[in-house]
Amino acid sequence: MLCMPKGLSFRTQIDNRDLQFHSFIITREDGSRTYGFVLTFYEEVTSKQICTAMQTLYQMHNAEQYSSVYASSSCSMDSLASSIDEGDATSLAKIQQYNSYDISRDTLYVSKCICLITPLPFMQACKKFLIQLYKAVTSQQPPPLPLESYIHNILYEVPLPPLGRSLKFYGVYEPIVCQRPGPSELPLSDYPLREAFELLGLENLVQVFTCVLLEMQILLYSQDYQRLMTVAEGITTLLFPFQWQHVYVPILPASLLHFLDAPVPYLMGLQSKEGTDRSKLELPQEANLCFVDIDNHFIELPEELPQFPNKLEFIQEISEVLLQFGIPPEGNLHCSESATKLKNLVLNDLVNDKKNGNIPSNTINMYELLKGNETIARLQALAKRTGVTVEKMTITAPVAEKERDVKLQCEEEELRDYKLNVQLREVFANRFTQMFADYESFVIQAAQDMESWLTNREQMQNFDKASFLSDQPEPYLPFLSHFIETQMFATFIDNKIMSQWEEKDAFLRVFDSRIEKIRLYNVRAPALRTSIYQKCSTLKEAAQSIEQRLMKIDHTAIYPHLLDMKIGQGKYEQGFFPKLQSDVLATGPTNNNRWASRSATTQRRKDRLRQHSEHIGLDNDLREKYMQEARSLGKNLRQPKLSDLSPAVIAQTNWKFVEGLLKECRMKTKRMLVEKMGHEAVELGHGEANITGLEENTLIASLCDLLERIWSHGLQVKQGKSALWSHLLQYQEREEKQEHMAESPVVLGLERRKSDTGITLPTLRVSLTHDMRHIQNMSEIKTDVGRARAWIRLSLEKKLLSQHLKQLLSNQALAKKLYKRYAFLRCEEEREQFLYHLLSLNAVDYFCFTSVFTTIMIPYRTVIIPIKKLSNAITTSNPWICVSGELGDTGVMQIPKNLLEMTFECQNLGKLTTVQIGHDNSGLLAKWLVDCVMVRSEITGHTYKFPCGRWLGKGVDDGSLERILIGELITSVSDEDLGKQCRTPPQQKSPTTARRLSITSLTGKNTKPNAGQIQEGIGEAVNNIVKHFHKPEKERGSLTILLCGENGLVAALEQVFHHGFKSARIFHKNVFIWDFIEKAVAYFETTDQFGDNEEDVLLQRSSCKTFCRYVNAISTAPRNIGKDGKFQILVCLGTRDHFLPQWIPLLAECPAITRMYEENALLRDRMTVNSLLRVLQTLQDFNIILEGSLIKGVDV
Repeated sequence: MLCMPKGLSFRTQIDNRDLQFHSFIITREDGSRTYGFVLTFYEEVTSKQICTAMQTLYQMHNAEQYSSVYASSSCSMDSLASSIDEGDATSLAKIQQYNSYDISRDTLYVSKCICLITPLPFMQACKKFLIQLYKAVTSQQPPPLPLESYIHNILYEVPLPPLGRSLKFYGVYEPIVCQRPGPSELPLSDYPLREAFELLGLENLVQVFTCVLLEMQILLYSQDYQRLMTVAEGITTLLFPFQWQHVYVPILPASLLHFLDAPVPYLMGLQSKEGTDRSKLELPQEANLCFVDIDNHFIELPEELPQFPNKLEFIQEISEVLLQFGIPPEGNLHCSESATKLKNLVLNDLVNDKKNGNIPSNTINMYELLKGNETIARLQALAKRTGVTVEKMTITAPVAEKERDVKLQCEEEELRDYKLNVQLREVFANRFTQMFADYESFVIQAAQDMESWLTNREQMQNFDKASFLSDQPEPYLPFLSHFIETQMFATFIDNKIMSQWEEKDAFLRVFDSRIEKIRLYNVRAPALRTSIYQKCSTLKEAAQSIEQRLMKIDHTAIYPHLLDMKIGQGKYEQGFFPKLQSDVLATGPTNNNRWASRSATTQRRKDRLRQHSEHIGLDNDLREKYMQEARSLGKNLRQPKLSDLSPAVIAQTNWKFVEGLLKECRMKTKRMLVEKMGHEAVELGHGEANITGLEENTLIASLCDLLERIWSHGLQVKQGKSALWSHLLQYQEREEKQEHMAESPVVLGLERRKSDTGITLPTLRVSLTHDMRHIQNMSEIKTDVGRARAWIRLSLEKKLLSQHLKQLLSNQALAKKLYKRYAFLRCEEEREQFLYHLLSLNAVDYFCFTSVFTTIMIPYRTVIIPIKKLSNAITTSNPWICVSGELGDTGVMQIPKNLLEMTFECQNLGKLTTVQIGHDNSGLLAKWLVDCVMVRSEITGHTYKFPCGRWLGKGVDDGSLERILIGELITSVSDEDLGKQCRTPPQQKSPTTARRLSITSLTGKNTKPNAGQIQEGIGEAVNNIVKHFHKPEKERGSLTILLCGENGLVAALEQVFHHGFKSARIFHKNVFIWDFIEKAVAYFETTDQFGDNEEDVLLQRSSCKTFCRYVNAISTAPRNIGKDGKFQILVCLGTRDHFLPQWIPLLAECPAITRMYEENALLRDRMTVNSLLRVLQTLQDFNIILEGSLIKGVDV
C-alpha cells in the first residue's frame, strides 16, 4: 500500500519506464516514526498466461469503446476522432493502435519495487544504495558478489553512525557516506529543503509553515509521491523545537481517503491524477484548510490567518541564504511550465550570464541539458552561480572522464544541499530562539513530584499566557496568542516540566542550550522585549561542521562478503531481479544488531511517550479519568494498522472523533468561562487572573474553528467551503417556505420594558433566520466561512448560540439528509452535551460581534421616557438627541415632534457610553421632565438605559436645556438570574460597589450620607480609576462611567460639595454648587490678597487664573447646559489636566464659603480637605482622555 500506493502498473515498450524513487513514513501510536525508501522499476513479463490475459482485456475494452461510439446517436467515428484531436483526421483504429496491446508486436512490462526501511531518515544514502542494487541487476556484467551479500551487509553489519560522526559503508559499486548531527546541533534531516523551496516558492512556504504552526488542516496535492514527502518533511523539520502532534500522513493511500473526514488538525498528502482540476476535488471541510497544490506552485489559505512575526525581514533573511546557493526565492517554474519553454529559458540564462566562471566547462553535461529532464532546474541555478556560457561548453569529452565529472558534480551538489539545509534550518530555529528566549520565566512549576503533576495535569495551568503576551511586542500578538494555544506548544511546555524528573527531550535540550548561548553573548535583561529583527549568526559554523564530517570520514563499516549460501539459487539474469534466499537474510550476527543495541533506550523512550500521551502512570481504570482530552485526541488518531481497515475499525475511529470533539468542546467552553470571569474565577481556584481582548478573540476564533469541524464531520455531500453556513442556508430556505404558510418567528429577550409612564421599548423579535439576514446584509463579508464566523459571534454576543444551534438541529429530516449516521451531529447524547456546554457561555457577557465588525451600519432604536405625573409627556419645543459610543457618535439628530420613539441607522458605535439630550425651549409647554432614555441595537439586542430624572427647561431645576446622560447596559431577566448564580459584575458597570444614594438638588427626599460615607465614596471612585489604568489597555472598560457614572468621581465630589451646603431657598430660588463656584471666581478676579510667602503667592495666583479661565470657558460655551452639568464639566477638565488638588484648597479658603456652608461642612474642615487632596493626588500620574461628548464646545 505504501510501496506501491497505486498498485501494480503495466507498460509496453512505447511507454515511459523511467526509474521512480519515493519515500514514505509510518507513525506509530507512541509518536515514533519509521521511514521507508522505495525504488520502482519495470521488468519484462515472461509469463505467456499474463500476456494473453492482457490482450484479452484490451480487446474487451476496445469492444466497449466501439459500442459506446455507435450507441451515441449524433456521434460518428469522425466526430469522435476530431473531438480527441481537433484538426487531425485520426481514425478510431489509429487511436486503438496507441491504446492497445498485441502479444505478437508488443513487449509487456510490470512494475516492481525494492524498499529499504530505516529508523532514521537517511534518504540520500538509501537512494544511492537502492540505485546501485538496481544497476547490479540491469548491467551486462553480474555484480562482484551475490545481491544477498550487499543486503545482508546493510541489514546487519552497517551500524548507525554515532552522534556527530560520519560513516562510510559499501554499496554494490561504490562507497556511500551518511552522517548524524552532534548532540548540540539540529536533529537529522536528509530531505533537501532546496526542492521544497523550489516547488513552493519562499512566500508560499512561509505561509504554509504558519498554518502548520497554528495546527490547521494542511492538504498537500501533487502527482509525484516524493514531492509530497519532500514538502511535508521539509516543513515539519523547520518546526524545531516544536513537533507536529496530530495526524501525519504525507502520502495518503487511496484506501485511507476517509481520513480526510477527520475533524482534527492534520498534515496529509494526496496524489493528484493527471489532468484533474482542483475544482473537481471534493473535500469534506475547507473552512480551516490550507490547500497546497505543489505542481502548480499555488496555495489556498484559511481566512483570518495571522502573519508570522517580522515576516518581511524573515523572508528577506531566508532569500539571502537561498540566493547564495543560486536558488530564486520565488521558486522554480519547472513545476508548471513545459520542458520546451524551460529549455529555452535555461539556454537564454546561460548565454546572458556574463559572470566570471570558476568551474571548468566540462562539468556541465550538455547532453543532459538538451534531454530536457528534471536536472534542468539544478543546471539553471548552477549556470547562474558559476557564470558558465554555452560557447565554452564541450560535449566531446571522453565518456569515462565525463562520468567522473558528473559524479564529482553530484557529490558537490549533495554537499551543497546539506549545507543549504542546515543554514535554512538555523534561520528558522533562530526565530524561535529569539521569540521564546524568556519562555522559562513563564513556565508554572506547580507540582512537587511527577505523579501529582500527571494526576492533576488537566486542572493545572502550566504556562502564564497572559503575562507572556503582555511582555511581547505588539506586532507579534496576533500570531503568538493563537500559537500558545496549540497542542505543539502545550507538549513543549509539558516536556519542560517533565525534564525536572527525567531526561530532557532531545529537541528541548538543544533549544535550551541555544537560549543559554544567547544570554551569554547578549547579557540581555530577561524580560526585555524588542521587535527589532535579529539575524541568525551561526550559519557559517553550522555549514562548516557538516562539511568537515562529510570530508573526513569517522567510521567505516564492514565490507560486504560472501555468505554461506546454496549454490545455483538467485542465478544472475540481466534485467530480472532474482528471488533472494530468505533463510540467509533472516538472521544476522547476534552481537552486532544495530536495532538491538538501541532497543533498551527505544523502549524507555516509548514507555515515557506512552505515559506522557496519557498523562498518567496509573492503572487502566483511573487512566481515562485523568487523561488530558485535547492531547489524547491527536494521539488517538495515529494511523491505524493498514491491514485493519475493516468497517468496525472505521466505525471505532469515527467514535473516537465524536468523543474527541465533545471533550474539546468541554475544554474550550470551560477555558472561555474561566478567562472571562477573571478575578472571581481566581478566587474560586481556577488559575489565571486576566484575559486580554486579544486572547479573548483567539478563544472565540478557536470556538468558530471547532464548530466548523463539528459541522464537517460525516457530511454526505459537501456544499460550499463552510459546512455550518451551508446547513444554515438550507434551514433558512425551508423556514422561509413555511413562513408564508404560518408566520411564527421565535420571540426572545425583553417582553416589553415597562416604565411608570407606560411608554415602552418595543419587543425585539429574534429568530435564527432573522440573525442570518443581518449577516447576509453585511456587504463587508464576502465568503461563506466569514459569514458563518460572524453569525457565531453575533449569536454568542446575544447569548443565543446554544439555543440557535438547538433550533437548527431540531430539524431532524434536514440533519438526516445532510449527515451520515456516524456524524457527530447525529449522535444524540453527545449533541445534547455539546449544546449544554455552549449554554454555559451565557453566564458571561461577550462583545465579540460589536468589537470586531466596527465599520458596519447598525440600526438603533431610541425611546425617551418622561415622568408623566409631574410634567407633560410631549414638549412643544424641538427636541434633539446625540448618542455616543466607544467607536464614535451619531451627531445631533432632531426628534420628530410629538414622538418619543425613533429609529436611526449609523456606523457601529461600539459599546454605548453617553446620550446628549436637549431642546430649543420654544412653544408654550417647553419644560420637560425626562425619566430616562433607552437605546437598543437592533442587531445585537443590547439595550442601554441612560437615567436622567431631571427637568429640561429655562427657569426650572438648574435651568438646563441639555443634559449629558451616562449609560449602563441592561441585562435581560434570564441574564440577571444567571448573574445571581455566577456573581459576575456586568461588564459595562464600574467595578461593583454598594449602591449609593445619589444626592440630587431636586428634592430633599433622599437621606443624606454622613461624612464617613462621603469620604469612603471618594476613595472608592478614585481607586476604581487607578485600577482602570493598571489593567492592560485592551481590558479597560469605559472611563466615562468611572468619572460621571452613578458611583463616579463627579458624583462623589458632588457629595463633598453638598455636605453642609446652605441650599435653602432665597427668594424662592434654588441655590446650586455652581452658584458657589461663580461667587468664588468673582472673588478671585477682584482680589490679590494671598499668603505672605512669595512662592505661595505665585502658585496661588496661577491656580486662581487657571480656575477662573476654566470656569469662564464653561460658562460662555455655546451650550445650554445647566448648573449641575457645568460642575460635571469642571470636575472632568480638572481631573484631565490634574488641577483638582490645586483648586479645592482655593475654594476652601474663599470667603464665600462662610456664607454658603455651615460650620460642620467637610470643605470647612482643614484635615478633611488635606485628606481629600492626598486621595486626588494619586490621579496625577495618569493620562486621562475625556470622551468628546462630555466637553463639547468648551474651549480651554
